[in-house]
Amino acid sequence: QVQLVESGGGLVQPGGSLTLSCALSGPTDNFYSISWFRQAPEKEREGVSCLSISDGRAYYADSVNGRFTISRDNDKKTIFLRMDNLKPEDTAVYYCAAGYNFISTTWYSPHLYDYWGQGTGVTVSS
Repeated sequence: QVQLVESGGGLVQPGGSLTLSCALSGPTDNFYSISWFRQAPEKEREGVSCLSISDGRAYYADSVNGRFTISRDNDKKTIFLRMDNLKPEDTAVYYCAAGYNFISTTWYSPHLYDYWGQGTGVTVSS
């Protein structure tokens, strides 16, 4: 059974950094995309970053491009999201998601993903 477990969230000051982790278990070799989403209170879930498994290419939302970095551990079982220069508007619950399909133009659509983690909270505040 596939499971995704996020960790690494917490409270950080504006301008600070945080690294989130997503541990994958179970049969994960057939995933074509693994992404990070976030959802702030009273807002819709939005795509933050995506890693295309076939070619290793990374995709980012405009709001985080240049500040966030997605990567994968050598064992391919852990996905990271390095977040630098954090802003109060980055405050949200962050989710890891994995999908059996990948479409470069719509990677940010939640309905494309088959498995989700439970989320980890990030609060950016002074």
